[in-house]
Amino acid sequence: QVQLVESGGGLVQAGGSLRLSCAASGRTFNSYAMGWFRRAPGKAREFVAAITRNGLYTYYADSVKGRFTISRDNAKNMVYLQMSSLKPEDTAVYYCAAALVLRPYSDYGYDYWGQGTQVTVSS
Repeated sequence: QVQLVESGGGLVQAGGSLRLSCAASGRTFNSYAMGWFRRAPGKAREFVAAITRNGLYTYYADSVKGRFTISRDNAKNMVYLQMSSLKPEDTAVYYCAAALVLRPYSDYGYDYWGQGTQVTVSS
């Protein structure tokens, strides 16, 4: 079993940056692809970014491509989401998730989810 805990959310002005972190428990972290998702008020959960188990391949939603970067440190059981040039429409609760089988751009097949961290971007 994998437990995920996100941190790093907060309030930031438009154009600013934040780095989200996701700490994973368990000794099998590098068996899982990792993803970041978000849910804005009144909207469905949406895919943000994903990274393969070895970190060689990454995937991004069009809305964040060029502004967000996903990375992982398997030695530390951590996954990160560096967010830059933030926009008010990036305001959402951000979740990290772990999947044994990665289906890019989809939330299908993720086995474990964190509790989320709030990101608010003011205009």
